[in-house]
Amino acid sequence: MIPVVFGAITVVFFMSRWMPGNPAAAYLPINATLEQMRAVERWLGLDQPMYIQYFRYIADLFTGNWGLSSLISPGTDVWVLIWNHFPRTMELTIFALLIASFLGIKAGLISAKHRNKPKDTVIRGAALIGVAVPVFWLGMLLQFFLTNPDQIRLFPSMGFKNPIWGDPDFITGFRSIDSLLSGYLYLFVDYMWHLILPVAALAFISLASITRQTRSSMLEILQQDYIRTARAKGCREKDVVKSHALKNALIPTITVIGLNFGGLLGGAVLTETTFNLVGMGTLMITAIQTYDYYVINATVFLTAVIFVFVNLFMDIIYGFVDPRIRY
Repeated sequence: MIPVVFGAITVVFFMSRWMPGNPAAAYLPINATLEQMRAVERWLGLDQPMYIQYFRYIADLFTGNWGLSSLISPGTDVWVLIWNHFPRTMELTIFALLIASFLGIKAGLISAKHRNKPKDTVIRGAALIGVAVPVFWLGMLLQFFLTNPDQIRLFPSMGFKNPIWGDPDFITGFRSIDSLLSGYLYLFVDYMWHLILPVAALAFISLASITRQTRSSMLEILQQDYIRTARAKGCREKDVVKSHALKNALIPTITVIGLNFGGLLGGAVLTETTFNLVGMGTLMITAIQTYDYYVINATVFLTAVIFVFVNLFMDIIYGFVDPRIRY
């Protein structure tokens, strides 16, 4: 975990320094003098040698001093800016991952039990489409067919909520949770209604890879000797599959689910753009376009930390799924 985090933040540090433009210019008016430019560079530490800038950058990241936004929201603390956007992307990602994991494992299990039969063919075909379809294109299709008044208008096409309603009290930053804690049930329902299409678009992409991996693992496990022994002893097929085969087949699937979490965070950038959801992905793209170095560094650092901790969590789950690993 430690080398991955340091590798990610080191790469983004040097890439941000090699980007065209001067970050000091973002804090100054267009007609700023050279003396003013040099003063801001000293304030930002850009006049120091690169290795000193790097160690200062590392120290600031791990002590929570993430600087101030220069252009996105001038003068706003980067930590505050991120916390206003981060929960939106996390809600989108978590809901999509939960749905994709549940349906993907179920579909993979059904596909393996009915190998080379119509159910298997349909599920494999859907999984192949899910692997091939870009998430933004799928989002646009859902918008066209399910939010277009000329077609079928079932869902809202843009945004996190109805603009006529305000936000719930800020408690956790996660709007769905805050709306429940604040007692605004109508806001919670509205949030969930607005999240259906973007979550469906994200979940379908991950569901495909989880289904394929579950099917492949189940087919391999069902050929093992201990499965034949369980059947020979008279165990019901339902018990053979769920009690004996599924847990062992879930080990590689859990790995795929953990890796999909990072893919969902990346896919959220396109999904947020398609459905006009202003989250971490939108914030990161805006920071890159405006050369807001502090925001770029903070968003990449946070994404890398979340990704490695999710994969650590998945490794820990192995012990609960397979007793041999726990022992």
